[in-house]
Order: sequence, then C-alpha cells, then structure tokens
Amino acid sequence: MDFAQTDLNPTMKSQGLIFDCDGTLADTMPLHWRAWQVIAARHRFHFPEDRFYSLGGVPSRDILQMLSREQGVPLDHLAVAHEKEAEYLPLVAQVEPINAVVGIARENFGKVPMAVATGGTRKIIEQVLNHLGIHHLFQTIVTSEDVTRQKPAPDIFLEAARRIGVPPQFCRAYEDTDLGMQAIRAAGMDAVDVREMLTA
Repeated sequence: MDFAQTDLNPTMKSQGLIFDCDGTLADTMPLHWRAWQVIAARHRFHFPEDRFYSLGGVPSRDILQMLSREQGVPLDHLAVAHEKEAEYLPLVAQVEPINAVVGIARENFGKVPMAVATGGTRKIIEQVLNHLGIHHLFQTIVTSEDVTRQKPAPDIFLEAARRIGVPPQFCRAYEDTDLGMQAIRAAGMDAVDVREMLTA
C-alpha cells in the first residue's frame, strides 16, 4: 500500500498530522544506541540493544530510573540522562532523514496543521529538526518535558492535537515503535506504523 498517496488524498478524514521524531522523521536510533553504550559502560549497568529499541519513545531519565531499580545500580537518573544527551549531541550532524516520512510532511506543509510529538528533549529534537531543515514544517513540537505521563500513555499526542487545534479523532499520527502506536491508538487517532511503510 502506498501510504504517501493515502496521506495526500484530499478526501481523507485527517485534518491534522502528528509525527514522532526519532526513528520516524529522523534516522537517529542507531546514533542514540551508540551514546547509550558509552553510558552503560561508564555506569556499569546492563542495557541490551533489543531492549533499547523496545523502549523507543521513553525518555532517557525514565529508562535510567527503571534500569537502576531493576539492577540495584544506584544512579542519579537526571544527571546520567544529561550525560547521555552530551554523548549524543555531537552525533546529530550525522543524522539522516527518513525520506518516506519527511516527504509526507513536506507534501502536506501549508495544507493541514502538523506537529511533532516526541519522547526526546526539546534541546535535542530542535537541533535534529534544524539539522534536517524541516523544523519550519511544524506548528508545534511537544516533548517529554511538556507532559507528565509518557508513551504509551496518549498524553503527548493529545497535547499535540490541542496545540494544532484539531480534535484527536481527526488526526493521523506516525510512529515507529509499539509503545508509540499504543499511545496513538489510546488518543483515538488514526495510527500509521512507519515500519510497515519502510519495509513495503
């Protein structure tokens, strides 16, 4: 199925589009994984790659709190999250766009309001979007710092819909993780799994 054509269909019910960033608009996940490996070695906790990918969309601070509790490794989760951010920032220059999804955003720019809803931090996400030259496409960016409950709770997508002024049931949202898809569906939105787009 050609999702891009579906998105550009003027008869579709979607009046607003909401995009996750990491792994959806931007091919950042392998770079995040590199930063996590440095931090895990430094602080001596175990964080296997498959679990890293399964927690896509969960803020670093929440992941660190979870790992610390599970493994009995004392961590200042906020301080170590900042360390992880510092490891990742120099890698932003290597981020590539996920063209199939960025193309949808570009084609719909000026036609429907659009937002980014991300488990990342504003400082990082804005740098990524600016690096890719797509920051201007979005009316608003909602980050993990803007809501209390994170994915798979629907809050971040509901806040994005509120900011662009479109009722959730008339929004289409794009994600690349199971937790993100759960969040979109819990928000009552039309959900597109970009993993299916990229393997079609």
